Amino acid sequence: MKNSFSLIALLSISLFFAQQKRQVRAATVGFLNVENLWDTVRSADYIDGTKDVNNPAFHRSVPLDSIKYLEVTDKDYKGPWNDEALKGKKVVRLQSGSEEFTPKSAKNYTYKIYKQKLENEAKVISELGRAYTGTAPAVVGLIEVENRQVIEDLVKEPSIAKYDYGVVHYNSYDYRGIDVAFIYQKRRFTPSKSWKKEVKVFGDNGNREYTRDIVVLTGFLDNEKVAFFLNHWPSRRGGEAASLPKRNAAAAILKQQMDSVKALDPSTKLFAMGDFNDDPVSSSLKNYLKAVGNPKDLNEENHYLNLMYPLYKKGVASLAYQDAPNLFDQIIVSANLYSPNNQLRKDYTVYKAEIYAPSYLVSKEGNYKGYPFRSWSGDTFTGGYSDHFPAFVVLQKEP
Repeated sequence: MKNSFSLIALLSISLFFAQQKRQVRAATVGFLNVENLWDTVRSADYIDGTKDVNNPAFHRSVPLDSIKYLEVTDKDYKGPWNDEALKGKKVVRLQSGSEEFTPKSAKNYTYKIYKQKLENEAKVISELGRAYTGTAPAVVGLIEVENRQVIEDLVKEPSIAKYDYGVVHYNSYDYRGIDVAFIYQKRRFTPSKSWKKEVKVFGDNGNREYTRDIVVLTGFLDNEKVAFFLNHWPSRRGGEAASLPKRNAAAAILKQQMDSVKALDPSTKLFAMGDFNDDPVSSSLKNYLKAVGNPKDLNEENHYLNLMYPLYKKGVASLAYQDAPNLFDQIIVSANLYSPNNQLRKDYTVYKAEIYAPSYLVSKEGNYKGYPFRSWSGDTFTGGYSDHFPAFVVLQKEP
């Protein structure tokens, strides 16, 4: 398997240099799974349903030593965990993952390791699409972040601080305590609205299983109206077939959100991206989201193009799940971002999509040789980056 695990090499001639002759303006949109970007403090989710539940300030990650300063009621509340049920209640729930990432845990997760994680992830962000555009990405999705604070720390890292990234983050009800979020270059992207959409899925026993939300961000990228949809769908825990209905449900929610934004203004350019825990040929993406792999299949029913489908057919992978290669990390766009033969237009269209896998992001030895160079091997910090390769799309237009 390891020998068949495919990587992508960057092209030697970049769009950046081609700009000198073609007069092209370019932008990169990308995302990466930062593999458990936690701070070193054990935390809990605090939800204050007595106030505006749509305000992120009333659903946030709170250090355990700060809980005593909060006025908390219904601490042992066991009912359904959603905004509607929690209206009028103040609830604290421990994040099951936060205990694992502290200096006193088996991982010995110190501030030094945390700083190394920040430096590593910032380095990768700074390089996404740079070979084609000569600069860092305009908009980046982040997966597996603990809270807003770790993102604020990340954008201050020297390798990306100069780009002045803004942050869009919402706490989710994920049982571990991880969320998804966006960062964006303020000089290139102007946000107009953002919101989270819960993904409600249920186990065999009928009980709700708490997973990550879909976060939606709309605005203007270099003065063009765009919308981004960031996903981290339910895992394959319990087996691919048994867990597939949960991802089908997530796909249906994503499609509803995308269709809704598209209906309000068909000119809006849509980007759905993230870790879908499914390949481009899975039913969740093909049948529920109706994302096609061939531009010829775009029609009135199929509005969305999966940019990773051609890579998948070539054997490209973004991770190895249970010792098999998968392309779970994908970018899906609306039809108005497709231009036949990369014909240059006055508005942004797709130039190229990639899984980013330079040599330093690839494990060189051991059981994970050829896999993404992950941060953790059991409880040992490897100095690596992530168990997923990042993905990005380069956009181009006439200046």
